[in-house]
Amino acid sequence: MERFSKKFIATKDLEWEELGGGVSRKFLGYDNQIMMVKVKFEKGALGAPHQHFHTQATYCVSGKFEFEIDGEKKIVEAGDGVYIEPNLLHSAVCLEEGMLIDTFSPVREDFLSGGGVSYFGDKK
Repeated sequence: MERFSKKFIATKDLEWEELGGGVSRKFLGYDNQIMMVKVKFEKGALGAPHQHFHTQATYCVSGKFEFEIDGEKKIVEAGDGVYIEPNLLHSAVCLEEGMLIDTFSPVREDFLSGGGVSYFGDKK
């Protein structure tokens, strides 16, 4: 995969990348410093507890999610945002089918490598 994305990304021209467990994504833009990803969740899809050294900011476009960050749980709905400091254990359960925009800094090299994402699995 390229080390940077195109300047303009028309998501209608991109296929959803299936990650398993009712989760799929499209890359919206990235370079070595930042990455933005559109993530679609079916009801019951789980982002199992995990942590990474990246800073993460997430915008909830639609749906309803229960996030847990460093032991604190909150319900997040359309229009809400989430900030996750590096290395904090976090997870999410999709309560109502929805869409998130995840932004990471620096770029998620593990996403670009084409390997599977270990924290998406069976739906609850």
